[in-house]
Amino acid sequence: MAFFSNLSERLNHIFSKMTKHGKLTSLEIKEAMREIRVALLEADVNYVVAKDFINKVSELAVGEEILKSLTPTQQVIKIVRDELTKLMGGENQKLEVSPKPPTIIMMCGLQGSGKTTLCGKLALKLKKEGKKPLLVACDIYRPAAIDQLKVLGKSIQIDVFERGTNNPVKTVKEAVDYANKFQLDTVIIDTAGRLQIDEKLMDELKDIKKAINPTEILLVIDAMIGQEAVAVSKAFNDALDVSGVVLTKTDGDTRGGAALSIRSVIGKPIKFVGTGEKLTDLEPFYPDRMASRILGMGDVLSLIDKAQEAVDEKTAKEMERKFRENSFDLNDYIEQVNSLKKMGGLKSVLSMMPGVSGKMKQIENMIDDKMLEKNKAIIQSMTAKERQNPDIINGSRRQRIAKGAGVQVSDVNNLLKQFSQSKEMMRMMKNPKAYGGKMAMIKKLMGQ
Repeated sequence: MAFFSNLSERLNHIFSKMTKHGKLTSLEIKEAMREIRVALLEADVNYVVAKDFINKVSELAVGEEILKSLTPTQQVIKIVRDELTKLMGGENQKLEVSPKPPTIIMMCGLQGSGKTTLCGKLALKLKKEGKKPLLVACDIYRPAAIDQLKVLGKSIQIDVFERGTNNPVKTVKEAVDYANKFQLDTVIIDTAGRLQIDEKLMDELKDIKKAINPTEILLVIDAMIGQEAVAVSKAFNDALDVSGVVLTKTDGDTRGGAALSIRSVIGKPIKFVGTGEKLTDLEPFYPDRMASRILGMGDVLSLIDKAQEAVDEKTAKEMERKFRENSFDLNDYIEQVNSLKKMGGLKSVLSMMPGVSGKMKQIENMIDDKMLEKNKAIIQSMTAKERQNPDIINGSRRQRIAKGAGVQVSDVNNLLKQFSQSKEMMRMMKNPKAYGGKMAMIKKLMGQ
């Protein structure tokens, strides 16, 4: 995730310096803690939260057991990871479900936080899980807010209940009656926001809460507002006693401190994070997985979740067979590109890979998701026979394909070279002995 890349890079640099020392002294650990504290503050973590965090880690890290350990740096990293996990809530907190339908989810937050879009994202996610959601338009002040929700609802085929600019309290009561009548089990209410917190806004939200007694009150926070996120969270929680937080715009250029501060300050969990502009870009928040990502350890479990959502089991087994038999062709390449897109693109996938996630800043300029789309266009300009057997693509065919895709012949050449190398890699992985054993095979692969 982009919003932790700077902090991740700083922490990895600090730990790499510690590793060079081998055994550690208490002075070296204290110096590392000072650097970590600075890194947290630069990442916009609340000052008190950062101070308490460092005190807890320091207390555990300077013990005799750590100092005499054969792998002291690894022990310190584990302590930091465990404390980061606790700081962000310990474990994933799922949405509460009402014992008697419908489950009512009230969304609140400042204007511009992405609240209306988040309502659509959450509705789509719940629909995929087998729920029957209803969206309710209660933002009667922002121009086009109701229309925006209606457009979102239509795009995901979910009903939107609205009564124009009528009193929102009356609207939510009617919406719950409507949900009961048509056996819709989840009601998601898009409430009004303001550019800043004011008494009128809070009074209206309190009236809505009193009228329907929501199962969940989710506060939507723009991750890009930094330290202000803590003050906003506290104000809404004091007024409404929110049940959880959703962070939006975590794919933007932000420092991520809000995620590390909110839980400590208001004592409420982050339940979801918005990771992009598409309606599918909403993920449950797992503190332990996020801690691993921050420390460059990757997030294999989230990667598996994304892969399972993007590729059905039958397709996965068929692709596995083709790789095993080295029989995949350029049609399969397009399938892989489409799957990568569903998973958020190559950068998103790499950010979850162990050993890579902590170095994203260094390598993201080398990654171009647009190149995958260009390659897809090249393949789509080929005939069915050419896709199945790229070896028949001679000079004149390459010129025709390049013209059809609107690219240079060199782009076609590069794609065919990459595909040929992929086939060679599959052959090598299938029979490493023929290449001098596993280590020799790995060196050759690294060279490619």
